[in-house]
Amino acid sequence: MVVVIVEYRIDRRSGVPAFQQIVQQTKQALRLGVLVPGDRLPTAKEVAATSTVNPNTTLKAYRELEREGLVEPRPGQGTFVRRTLGRPETGTDSALYAELVAWMSRAAGGGLEQEDVAALVASAMEKQYAARERGGDEVHDNGVHGGHDNQEHR
Repeated sequence: MVVVIVEYRIDRRSGVPAFQQIVQQTKQALRLGVLVPGDRLPTAKEVAATSTVNPNTTLKAYRELEREGLVEPRPGQGTFVRRTLGRPETGTDSALYAELVAWMSRAAGGGLEQEDVAALVASAMEKQYAARERGGDEVHDNGVHGGHDNQEHR
């Protein structure tokens, strides 16, 4: 049995219910490969001790993850990961992750605060995925959509 130490960070000022934060953080760990099938999640008692969250809140989150087929309770043993959400290109050992860390380092070195970086990432993500939803256009590094240039056509 593999026990992975996952520590949930609950932000009570976020407006997001604590159980939903646990669900989101677990899914993020599944996407990044921090949690893999067979790993045991912390018990509700362990989460309560580290995050000051009511054990019932953690159990509610785990029930939601179970409903989605991501985890399974094993009576007397704990709650275990059934499947991952990760893909090779989303792991913390991927080239994309390394590029993102390097970009974050440049942003921080350039004086950007965490909120500035979050705003830039959210904006770029919105632009990229909105373009895809409009019909497959991608936003390229130069900010141009779908391969068209920014020159005025006469």
